[in-house]
Amino acid sequence: MSSIIQLLPDHVANQIAAGEVVQRPASVVKELLENAVDAKATDIKLIIKDAGKSLVQVIDNGIGMSVTDARLCFERHATSKIRHAEDLFSLHTKGFRGEALASIAAIAHVEQKTKQEQEELGTHIVIEGSKFISQEPAVLPKGTSFSVKNLFFNIPARRNFLKSETVELRHIIDEFQRVALAHPNIYFTMYHNGSEVFNLPNSNFRQRIVNVFAGKMNEKLVPVKEETEIVHIQGFIGKPEFAKKNRGEQFFFVNDRFIKSGYLHHAIMAAYEGLLKDGAQPSYFLYLNVPPNTIDINIHPTKTEIKFDDEHALYAILRSAVKHSLGQFNVAPVLDFDRDPNLDTPYQYQQKEAEYPTIQVDRNYNPFSDGSNNSESAKQKQKSTTSNFSFKKPDFQPSWESLYVGLDEINTNHSEITFENEAVSSSLFEETDTEQETKRTYQIHKKYIVSPIKSGIVIINQKRAHERVLYEEFLSNMTVHQASSQRLLFPLELFFSVNEVELIKEIQSSLENLGFIFDAIQNDSIIVSGLPVTITESQISIIFDDLLNDFQNGVGNDSFSQNDSIAQSMAKCLAVKTGTYLTEKEQESLVNNLFACKEPNVSPFQKPTFITMSVEDLDKKFTL
Repeated sequence: MSSIIQLLPDHVANQIAAGEVVQRPASVVKELLENAVDAKATDIKLIIKDAGKSLVQVIDNGIGMSVTDARLCFERHATSKIRHAEDLFSLHTKGFRGEALASIAAIAHVEQKTKQEQEELGTHIVIEGSKFISQEPAVLPKGTSFSVKNLFFNIPARRNFLKSETVELRHIIDEFQRVALAHPNIYFTMYHNGSEVFNLPNSNFRQRIVNVFAGKMNEKLVPVKEETEIVHIQGFIGKPEFAKKNRGEQFFFVNDRFIKSGYLHHAIMAAYEGLLKDGAQPSYFLYLNVPPNTIDINIHPTKTEIKFDDEHALYAILRSAVKHSLGQFNVAPVLDFDRDPNLDTPYQYQQKEAEYPTIQVDRNYNPFSDGSNNSESAKQKQKSTTSNFSFKKPDFQPSWESLYVGLDEINTNHSEITFENEAVSSSLFEETDTEQETKRTYQIHKKYIVSPIKSGIVIINQKRAHERVLYEEFLSNMTVHQASSQRLLFPLELFFSVNEVELIKEIQSSLENLGFIFDAIQNDSIIVSGLPVTITESQISIIFDDLLNDFQNGVGNDSFSQNDSIAQSMAKCLAVKTGTYLTEKEQESLVNNLFACKEPNVSPFQKPTFITMSVEDLDKKFTL
């Protein structure tokens, strides 16, 4: 029998490896940025076209590569970061895997330009689908430039699974922010379709955070610093009052590498215990430095999860450091770039003492004494104060009897008096007594609405019922494009991160169909000038926080699924909450609107809105 096991060709093996290494354009961005950082670059540019589908280019001014290295870096398991297996436990670099460039070259058109500082000429290499097209010397500046074009050109199935450009760009921004925050000493810039998205000059940790997330991030940060034999912790956490519902501003960096750790996140949440609302997530940007031999970063393909030798001690130290900073943030000086100098004390008044007002008290004044029992001193004082005035008692003293004098002489004929008939307007909910008894509603524990029906009673969950009513209303407005808007007297400006603004741009058309009016959408803020008629100005920030939280994991390309998600999120946010008192007419209106819906039986989240109990069911409860 012939052998059925054989070695795969290199280009096939590279394509299989690419399925693990390169999942989307953001994976290419991560690998190329990390290589540029390892090349000791001080200036890194990221250029994106069509959310990375057409072009991902990274240009750095690092040490560059020789002719041999430039060709060898595209081979499998080729790396300059490790030599022995023991090196995996003492890593100080990022891209040590040795499969990234080979995998990227197998599924895209790659163009590499690199030159070392001491060399006169650089190397220009073109690869298409693992095939070397050309390699020739070229006049180049110091550093390396990688251009990855037409990603997944030879794997159309993988290309079809990519999301919309807005979603893919959001993933690219995530990877860019993680590398940029970990290395504030490097100048980063990012361009998408010719427009600048980020311009981050080299700075300290705090200024890099403020530059990345813009808005009013500076006033939200509280410094954290702790040094022990196990770990050195520094960074910033957010004040509890600025906590959001999404986790977009939570970053752990271990030895300048971004990681995800549910265990360390639990330590942060334990430190915030009692300070956050339900469902709120604090912001944190924490940099942990630990000995490389105490961690294992080779346990996950994307290297975003690591294993610590002493997790319990690290948990306790991190929790204590955050709790200590939270206890001091009220007195800690925070640099405020937006301080208003008009509130400062004027220079000419800084050295002057305050002048206190003088108070004079009449110690002889008695509010309970009448004029006849005044003391002699009071009488003398009264004489002195009234000596210049004369008072004469009037001759005529009116009394209440005089008001009725001559009333009998008036001839009053009651038959001639006419009264205006008061028109009785019919009530909106006017019903007969019998009908009123059958349609009357009752609220129980400010949570359920009970209404009698012919066969028994119906018990309605007021929150779920209102969600269903709002959901169908919002979905109808977005589908038919007939929503009404109300203009704001003063446009409202809301601040968001760049990633959140990109998400708002993706759902902008759906929000406009719903009744929102946007004057401008900038890199770090949006200006809202109109709202749907059912939404108040105080609810805008809450609505956008919930929308961003629900869309954090991305939405589908289908416009209907996007509208459906928006309608669900807004219905959940604006629905009447449990514990809210409803008047009888509000209860009746909610019941009528619920049963006018297309699907009144379930909420938008497929949970029952009401239950019915027949008279027979009630009778069974009382049988012995």
